[in-house]
Amino acid sequence: MNPFDNALSQLDKALKFLKLGEDQIARLKFPEKIISVNFPVEMDNGQKKIFHGFRVQYSSKRGPYKGGIRYHPRVDMNEVKALAFWMAIKCAVADIPMGGGKSGVEVDPKKLSEKELENLSRAYVRAIAQDIGPFSDVPAPDVNTTPQIMKWMTDEFIKIRSKQGTLSVEEKSSLMATFTGKPLDYGGSQGRTEATGRGGFFVLQALLEKIKAIPSHGKKLTAAIQGFGNVGFYIAKFLAESGYNIVALSDSRGGIAVKNPEADSLDPVSVLKCKKEKGTLNGCGANITNKELLELPVDILVPAALENQLTSENAGQVKAKIILEMANGPTTPQADEIFFKKNVTVIPDVLANSGGVTVSYFEWKQNLEGEKWTEDKVNTLLKDKITKAALEILATSRDMKTDLRSAAFITAIRRLI
Repeated sequence: MNPFDNALSQLDKALKFLKLGEDQIARLKFPEKIISVNFPVEMDNGQKKIFHGFRVQYSSKRGPYKGGIRYHPRVDMNEVKALAFWMAIKCAVADIPMGGGKSGVEVDPKKLSEKELENLSRAYVRAIAQDIGPFSDVPAPDVNTTPQIMKWMTDEFIKIRSKQGTLSVEEKSSLMATFTGKPLDYGGSQGRTEATGRGGFFVLQALLEKIKAIPSHGKKLTAAIQGFGNVGFYIAKFLAESGYNIVALSDSRGGIAVKNPEADSLDPVSVLKCKKEKGTLNGCGANITNKELLELPVDILVPAALENQLTSENAGQVKAKIILEMANGPTTPQADEIFFKKNVTVIPDVLANSGGVTVSYFEWKQNLEGEKWTEDKVNTLLKDKITKAALEILATSRDMKTDLRSAAFITAIRRLI
């Protein structure tokens, strides 16, 4: 399934509610710029190997392009175009002054040594240096990229700019804002690591009572989370701390589940410790497949892995009342239609996981202004901003009599045009 085709289908559905000119629609359907680079990287054996990377700069209508850098052996242009498009929508949904972008580098980082990974990261920055900057394009971490990689990239970018003349303290601080998701001791923001998961929790809490998708009988709500990376771990942790029963967790190799969903709950912190010790979730609980997890009879299903997990083939078997999309593009348009007919509430990715880009915006702002905010301030601002966005989208969905995803797109499109 082509992720960009899915993205355009979501757009077309929302456009039916709006009266736009052909030129306005065309600007939404095509990225502004695509940068493709082939760059050499020195390997540990002294040889140089050519790697391919690209960056899609989708929309700068609301501000500098914003979006992560993904390292993956099977990353492709349609995937990155879709992610850049969704980022443009997401920034508009969150109402932050940034646009949409995304990078992909065709590489399996697990096959590189740490030095080779650093060389690759610095080389990629040199290849795209003329096209990024704090006021033009602001990359961030994504799949298989980390705060350490952002530090290498930021350092390389500042070195490149330093060759053009001596930098003042203010100029260097401004250049630090070119990348977000950096380590705390290198211009990063408090609360950034947990931001996507925390934001998803805030969105769910803001909508749960108002949408009344789950009857309240005093019982604990149950949740299953597919994906146990950074986002999956933190959304599971926040849900568990708030009293939800976490009945299943999974990663790319499989998952685990409790035996009695109404009485038992997995402890995400203990599970993460077990996974680090064993290298896998297997043995950290009763084994379950990803397919089985998606079809469990839970109150809330959280897809927090990759695209296209909920499709026309399995949507009919999904028993959850609410789907909280913490991954990008986990639900196909065909599955969306099935869920709408089944009265399953889908809280869309462009709202649910916008906490990450919101706190990235806070980091960018702190760097530009030479400030360091406390974690309490970051979390308070995040909760206020993301709760407001969630309630605005809910109001739009009711006014337009449509689903939350279309309402989010309608909100974003209005802001983008």
